[in-house]
Amino acid sequence: MTRLTLFELVTRSMRKNIKHYYLYFFALIFSTSLYFVFATLQHDSSIARTSSADMKFAASFHVAGILLLLIVAVFTVYANRIFLKRRSREIGLYQLIGLTRKGVARFLIIENVLLGAGALLAGIGSGALVARLFLLILMKLLGFEGFIELTFSAPAALQTVIVFAALIVLTSIQMLLTVYRSTLLQLFHADQQGEHPKKPNSIVAAFLALLGIALIGFGYWLSGHMVNDMLFFNMLLVLLSTILGTYLLFRVTIGWAFYLFRKSKDGHLGLANSLSLAPLMHRMKANANSLTLITVLSAMTLTMVAMSYSLYFSAESDTRISLPYDFIFENNGTDSRSFSEELQKEGITFVHKPVEAVRLMGEIREPDNHSKSDYRGLLFLPAEQLLEAGADIKVPGKGEAVLFDGRANLAGKNKEEDKKFPQEIEPGKNGGTETLRLTGLVVKFAMNFNVYGAQLVTDESTFKELRESMRTSPDFEAVRFDTYLIPDKKERAKASGLYAKYTKEDRFMPDFHTQYEATLQTFGLLIFISGFLGLVFLISTGSILYFKQMTEAEQEKRSFVTLRQLGFDVNAIMRGIVRKQLFVFAIPLLIGLVHSVFAVKAASILALSSIVVPSAIAMGVYALIYFVFAVLTIGYYQKIVKHAM
Repeated sequence: MTRLTLFELVTRSMRKNIKHYYLYFFALIFSTSLYFVFATLQHDSSIARTSSADMKFAASFHVAGILLLLIVAVFTVYANRIFLKRRSREIGLYQLIGLTRKGVARFLIIENVLLGAGALLAGIGSGALVARLFLLILMKLLGFEGFIELTFSAPAALQTVIVFAALIVLTSIQMLLTVYRSTLLQLFHADQQGEHPKKPNSIVAAFLALLGIALIGFGYWLSGHMVNDMLFFNMLLVLLSTILGTYLLFRVTIGWAFYLFRKSKDGHLGLANSLSLAPLMHRMKANANSLTLITVLSAMTLTMVAMSYSLYFSAESDTRISLPYDFIFENNGTDSRSFSEELQKEGITFVHKPVEAVRLMGEIREPDNHSKSDYRGLLFLPAEQLLEAGADIKVPGKGEAVLFDGRANLAGKNKEEDKKFPQEIEPGKNGGTETLRLTGLVVKFAMNFNVYGAQLVTDESTFKELRESMRTSPDFEAVRFDTYLIPDKKERAKASGLYAKYTKEDRFMPDFHTQYEATLQTFGLLIFISGFLGLVFLISTGSILYFKQMTEAEQEKRSFVTLRQLGFDVNAIMRGIVRKQLFVFAIPLLIGLVHSVFAVKAASILALSSIVVPSAIAMGVYALIYFVFAVLTIGYYQKIVKHAM
């Protein structure tokens, strides 16, 4: 009988295990590859030079790299713990055939180092190949059309080797602890099923079950009422109540519901329920922590991805809400005429319309509560002139005004309970000759957002009467805005360069094209980072669930053999298994989706336009990828059941 060396034993074990853990190695290679890409972009100075001055590319990718590393570290340690538990019997057998604990530890560490080094080299190699593709995606998201040369980055490779070498050391320490802390008896029984389900105390279980649902409901309700002086505290309270409620949902509520269902069947569950319900009840306590963590983190990841995609998707419409005109000049006819001449000289098609306005101090107050007033600068604009200048607004009635505020959502002024209209407007520092009725609020600006004064739109006759009656007021100011709209996007970009020479250092004079490009770059970088971080998290959590179910499938193999011997076919057994996988994969995903819907709704105050469509697309893609892992798990179970005979 030939005697195997330690290295031969390692290579045989690697060949045997690679077919079981291919998804784990793929996830490691993918994570290494993505980290190397992030590090490459972080160290590439040409990308930073291409971006606008206020964008911190290196800092953004550095933070993203840390988050990516945390995700990969948690995934690697958690997956390694699952694998060690599954291989516990194998580790025990090595000790039985004569290997010392030191020898077993050396065996596992050599195997871990070889596999980790292989994943590291493959990850850096594949990262170097796809870095160009990721760069093109980033440039497309940021709106850059130029060519940027990207070469292999030695500092990025060294940084990747250091951080992933640390991960290999961490998992090696985990293996050492398992070998030296576990007895042979523990190793041979480590893969046995969890706790036996006990009859829950009806009153306590019912209370905790309802409490879990109530906490989640409270978190949902509070997420829609967060915008006030206690915003940070409200955010913490929403997060705490949602996490605790989700834990109670998995730990108590669902287990209690399972127990009531089993009790209603009087012990006659049938094959499908026995294969789905019984394993879940046996592992409910052990799975509560992991399912809660996956659900909450999935919700946070979904929210991050959905919001970043939504903000990017709505960048143009949001910018237009803030800047209804491409360019404006305030009380500066000289520069306006010069700008018009330059546009004509360059052959740029444009629409130039003047809009008159009146600016003065005044109060906006509730008619029945004069103590609750808002004294501030007011800017009155005639609706008819705005319509001629290209605005999409309605003309208010005689003696009425409408407030145009694109930031109303962010300020919490667009809630139903705050829409107390009509209100009163008293123009003038010392009170005007008459008050106007404020009849409503429109969540956009009538004039570009940078002009001073709350923007109030009236009809032409009311505007003229106000201008004449308030002309002697000490704070009265007649204003003329020269507005410009340029239909063609390419010509608008060219005109933006001409407009730049008229901007004053002491005055904030944004134009639509410049503001849109800056917004696109910011949210483009955000969606690039959040998208790939979300993808890594999705693959990591999906893989963890897959590994856990793979381990449970091996534990339940004897049950499948017995059922096949009793005459049950593969399809009958798989019906119960599919029900179980629907719970394991679908329930955390569905709860995470519901959590993220309310989180996105709360965060939607950051976007001025509707984000329903982009959020739905992001969540749909996330759910689709998650579904792939469920299909892989069911396929693995089916293979186990087919080979049970």
